[in-house]
Amino acid sequence: MEAAKAAVDAGADFIGFVFAESKRRISPEQAKKMAAHIPSHVKKVGVFVNEDQSTIRKIVAQVGLDYIQLHGNESPQFAESLQYPIIKAFSCKNFTQINNYSCDYYLIDGPKAGSGETFDWTDLEILDLPKDKLILAGGLTVHNVKNAILTVHPAAVDVSSGVETNHEKDPEKIKSFVRNATLAYQQLKERKE
Repeated sequence: MEAAKAAVDAGADFIGFVFAESKRRISPEQAKKMAAHIPSHVKKVGVFVNEDQSTIRKIVAQVGLDYIQLHGNESPQFAESLQYPIIKAFSCKNFTQINNYSCDYYLIDGPKAGSGETFDWTDLEILDLPKDKLILAGGLTVHNVKNAILTVHPAAVDVSSGVETNHEKDPEKIKSFVRNATLAYQQLKERKE
């Protein structure tokens, strides 16, 4: 709850709840309690990996999720059949299916999701995706998020391990990360004007 409050107070647009096997996994009951304290303008995202549709739908309803983030081998048909706003994650090593998906956002992650490993952002130049649908993830930290945004121009950035200290979310790092990201987006806006 402290990490979620820090993210909200810092101005985050999205907060993610991991429902897949992970050291960051939380139960739907825990997520529901936290979600009750998150203002409606901050979107709640549920992260799933190869989960069945009925479980996803149940958790969406229970927690009040705004987006479903799919991090597994889910097919384009599976994503479309959910009929919820979808963020589909792709490894920076495999874009082969990306143009087959019709989703709200495409999240490009590092070589191994959740590892905190970054990648060469110029690799994204080959993608023919609208920047307003691109979320950049993978190894982002307080120190590199500004450069990442100014290089890639994504719609949003995603962070987890980059705002942790000793494998726990660090409220000060969360605040610094959001502050640095906000400054970078302001710079991008000024460049366009």
